[in-house]
Amino acid sequence: MRSPSQPNAKPPASRTGSSAHEPNPSESSELKGARILLVEDSWHVGNAIKRLLSALGADVAGPVATIPDADRLVAERTPDVAIVDINLRGGEQANDLIDRLHKQRIPVVVITGYTAVSLPSGQVEVILQKPVSVEKFLSVLRPIIARQRDR
Repeated sequence: MRSPSQPNAKPPASRTGSSAHEPNPSESSELKGARILLVEDSWHVGNAIKRLLSALGADVAGPVATIPDADRLVAERTPDVAIVDINLRGGEQANDLIDRLHKQRIPVVVITGYTAVSLPSGQVEVILQKPVSVEKFLSVLRPIIARQRDR
């Protein structure tokens, strides 16, 4: 959005929570068919991530802001990877959800606004701190999706 005081200002497009990333046509199918669960309680961040992943061809379930909603989506269709915010709506913590996903062999990428997150070793692929750049986010996600396709 442009600010009235800055008519030519453009929003930053390099952060997942700031603005939708417009992939170039050569990127548009790089995640084609990847099933991704998105658990994020911030509407703006969740929608930005969903737009990005959908533009790259992913099938995104969510965003959802609660663990019961996430459990319902997993029961409907097993994702290839889950992107999970650790602190959800109403102070709910995603630790138990992450544990269940790990037991189901669903890779988890945590995106959080907190600098220190305590999770058992090996339960998540990576913990990314918000705001995360689109480039960093995709550099983490691409090899996970590729590995899941090779299973």
